[in-house]
Amino acid sequence: MPFVLSLLVLAFSVVTLIDIITRQDWQVKHLPKFGWIILAIVIPIVGGIAWWAAGREYPERPARAPRSEPLRAPSIRIVDDRRMEGRSTEQQLADLEREIEADRLRAEIARRKAERGEA
Repeated sequence: MPFVLSLLVLAFSVVTLIDIITRQDWQVKHLPKFGWIILAIVIPIVGGIAWWAAGREYPERPARAPRSEPLRAPSIRIVDDRRMEGRSTEQQLADLEREIEADRLRAEIARRKAERGEA
């Protein structure tokens, strides 16, 4: 039993040290990276727990939509090929790029309105 406990502590320490070392400097909080390494080596269990609880920067979770809002199907656009007659490929691509940019801007406006709580 003590052998298994020792292996678990060793594995926890190694995983903690690898995580500290592979983090970018901006992903480390409260102490410099070298300070966390020293803490994890000198006091393995306490240092590891402190690192996982307070030392590392976790990625932000995407905001979830409230349950009261129903899921919406993506809008479907029907393209009328007749309007493309007589236009060069370059002109058609330029039109398509303008439409994509307009859709991106509309989505950005809707996202910002949703963040502010506007309807």
